[in-house]
This record gives sequence, structure tokens and C-alpha cells, in this order.
Amino acid sequence: MTFAEQPTRELLAEHVAKLAGSIGPRILAKPESIEATVAYIRDQWENMGYQVREEAYQASDGPAKNLIVEISGKHPSSKVIVLGAHYDTVAQSPGADDNASAVAVLLEASRLLKNQTPRHTMRFVAFACEEAPYMSLDSMGSQHHARQAKQRNEQIQMLCLEMVGYFRDEPNSQKVPPTIPKFLHRLFPQKGNFLAAVGNLASWRLNWAFRRGFKQATKLRLFSINLPEKVQEIRRSDNSSFWDQGYPALMLTDTSFLRNPHYHQPSDTPETLDYDRMTQVALGVVGAMRRMSK
Repeated sequence: MTFAEQPTRELLAEHVAKLAGSIGPRILAKPESIEATVAYIRDQWENMGYQVREEAYQASDGPAKNLIVEISGKHPSSKVIVLGAHYDTVAQSPGADDNASAVAVLLEASRLLKNQTPRHTMRFVAFACEEAPYMSLDSMGSQHHARQAKQRNEQIQMLCLEMVGYFRDEPNSQKVPPTIPKFLHRLFPQKGNFLAAVGNLASWRLNWAFRRGFKQATKLRLFSINLPEKVQEIRRSDNSSFWDQGYPALMLTDTSFLRNPHYHQPSDTPETLDYDRMTQVALGVVGAMRRMSK
């Protein structure tokens, strides 16, 4: 690890420790946990010099809010590169990987990109209400944001951070989505030592552009794939909200339950994560956003 990467690793670990350690499960039914989470994210962004905007809406069982900061682009078009991550958890889990790891990378990417002067606007969004039951009840923060963007006629390209901190090197530590035909399984990695960039078929150009920027910034293995949305596993995060509005979007993920045995469990704790490779995820995402926003 280079000297320049060291602060990134330390900050990632601090963010996860706060969210999944000090705060723990983050659910609307426990308002103090959401208030503490929102306050922490807000404080981090304000300390970086950002102006934080709240995007409030009514979820199925109460008020919810997304938090948003932006780096305005120089180009007069409405193209916006969105990097997002949900900050809520399921009730029984502290959610270190799901999804404190992603919020940590979101915060660190926004810090590293703060002084950029991009051609296209870069937007960073911490989403409310990704976990069940909100997806099935049409109450996701990302659904609200994507609809609002569509009404504003924004040209969105969306990168969804969804569980980015768990890596394994053992053989057969990586599973293949059950809906993938068995004769295709040999085309998928067998070790859980990569980040996946997963898009629907319409997002192939975005996946290519992301891959080029990511690979210029890090040597971390990247598995890029575009699949039809009938493969249910690829719709299980905030990227699906943007697909539903016709936007290209990718899910950037350690593949969740296909790799991490702590998924949605009380054992999803900060010490289970690989902060060295999380650092490489952050650096790769930053490299991709720099390239995509030119």
C-alpha cells in the first residue's frame, strides 16, 4: 500500500466502525439509529466542504430522506454521474458489509474527488430504505430519486455501491447466481477475490466506460457483466430503480450472499471486512468517475 492510500484505508475503517459498530442496525422502526446515521453522513460531507441537500419523501411506514452532495460540471448539458449507496440495514444485522462498506466508499470517493472540475456533474447520494420491505412496497429512496431525476429530464448514469468489503481467495468461495444456467457456470469466477460490475443489457456502454477508468486506477480484479433483468439477482439493489426509469446503471458489488456468509446476519460486523481491498475499490471507483465525467 502506498503512502497516498493509507488515509483512505483508515477512513474506510472508521466509517464502518461508526455505522456498523457504534450505531448498529439502521432501520426506520428505530428512529434514533436513522437520525444518528444521517447526522454522521451529513457531518462527514460538511467537514469536506460540501453543501448537503436533503431529499425527503414519505416511505410506507414513515418519513425518510436521501442525502445528496454534488460537484457541478462545467458542461451546460444535464448529464449527471450518480454514485449512490443505501445506508439502511435489516433489523437483525449491524450491516458492516451490507451496506456500511458501500457508504464508506461513497464518502471516501466524494472526499478524493472534492477538488475536481469535471465536465459533467458528479452527484453522491446516500439512499434511504433499500432493504425489505421497502423494495416490495415501492418506498425505496433510490426510486424516489430516480423518478425526480426523470421529471427534471436529467441524463443520468448511475453507479450503485452494494456490499463492497468482503473478499475471499479460497477455491470455490464464489457462488454463481442460481438463475444462471449451469452450462454457463464455468464462465464465472470461482474465487471471491474480485469486484463485480453488473449491468442490464441496456447498460453495456456504461459498463465498458466504467471498466476502463477502474482498471487504470487499480489492479483489483474486476468482473464486468451485463445480463437480462430476468436474472433476478441483478435487480436486488438501488440500480434497479434507475433501470425502471430507463437509465443506464451498474451494481458494483462483492456479490453479497453469493460470497458473504454473514449476509443479513448479526455476524456482519466490521472485523469481517477486507479494508485493503476496499481501499482498491474506492480508488478504482474514483478513477472511473474521473474518466466518465470528462
